[in-house]
Amino acid sequence: MRVHRSGTTLAGAALAALTLLLPLAASADATQDPAARPVPPRGSASMGMGVLAHDGQGSSPGGISTQAVQTEGVDVSSHQGNVAWSTLWNSGVKWAYVKATEGTYYKNTYFNQQYTGSYNVGMIRGTYHFATPDTTSGAAQADYFVNNGGGWSKDGRTLPGVLDIEWNPYGATCYGKSQAGMVAWIRDFVDRYKVRTGRDAVIYTATSWWTQCTGNSSAFATTNPLWIARYAATVGELPAGWQYYTMWQYTSSGPTVGDHNHFNGDLSRVQALANG
Repeated sequence: MRVHRSGTTLAGAALAALTLLLPLAASADATQDPAARPVPPRGSASMGMGVLAHDGQGSSPGGISTQAVQTEGVDVSSHQGNVAWSTLWNSGVKWAYVKATEGTYYKNTYFNQQYTGSYNVGMIRGTYHFATPDTTSGAAQADYFVNNGGGWSKDGRTLPGVLDIEWNPYGATCYGKSQAGMVAWIRDFVDRYKVRTGRDAVIYTATSWWTQCTGNSSAFATTNPLWIARYAATVGELPAGWQYYTMWQYTSSGPTVGDHNHFNGDLSRVQALANG
């Protein structure tokens, strides 16, 4: 009888341990497989939200050559709420991008605090649009962006708007488009943005997504500045045609605000981009 009770106890303990481990294993699987994650609500997307899941993070993200002059910047969305801009400024951050819109259905609820607050502490700032090519045309989204904070003025403190085009957090990676269809959608957006503002939009993307979803198109490299996403010690391979990056989002776990970036040049180059 003692043996029987011992066996029952051991079996019960093993079953309990297995029960505890199963949720952890499921959680680990969900972390490794982006498709296993729950779909977030529309409007909640932010710049770089798919980078860790798809490209991972290397050691010492954000390393730069000792010869390279880089200017620190941040990007923010409603996830950051009211941002401590003075803290960021005092830490050396001199430029910022604020999410303005997504698709044709969402406007950042913290836009005024973030866009005006960064300006008031002295930063050069701009806005970005999270693209959803499966919902409306590129031109329609460019109009929505410009009409809701995505405009540009030559005041020396306003950077050109950014098209944030990356992994779809709500469904199919390439938004259900062929590579040619995606290139056409991007062209529709940037052409309309140029008509509305007189500026070429910056394109934010990751090389792996760009290669998969546009066929590594080089169609925009001579006109649109590149903002590359890669959380590693070096920026790595750039999308086709671009010989250098203008901005590099190198981490999502920086101080004060998670998303930190290098501008490829000193503050005078940031000002030059603002001035067109």
